[in-house]
This record gives sequence, structure tokens and C-alpha cells, in this order.
Amino acid sequence: MAKCDVCGKGVHFGNNVSHSHRRSNRMFFANVKKVKVKVNGTPKTMHVCTSCLKSNKVERA
Repeated sequence: MAKCDVCGKGVHFGNNVSHSHRRSNRMFFANVKKVKVKVNGTPKTMHVCTSCLKSNKVERA
């Protein structure tokens, strides 16, 4: 679910590093919100990341 419909930003992968420097896998999730957006003049619900909302790449309905 955590994928922006506008820019395609999604999950990134990395490591948890403990104090003893042992590594385990982790995920970084994009900050994606469910938003009503105007698409060709009609309102539509989309998943949009907050950086797209902040930069006005979409127009809210």
C-alpha cells in the first residue's frame, strides 16, 4: 500500500544496526496518505505521499 500514485515513491530497505553492530533487515516506509484529488475535474481517492502534497503536484478536491 505504501506507494505514491503520483511519483511512485515506495518502500526502501536498509539495516537495523545494534550497539554491538549486528545487522538485521528493516524497511523505511514512505509517508503516504489517502487523499481525495481532482483528476480531470472529477474527485478521486488516491494514495499520495506528503512531499507531493506539499509541492502541489496534485489538487485536492
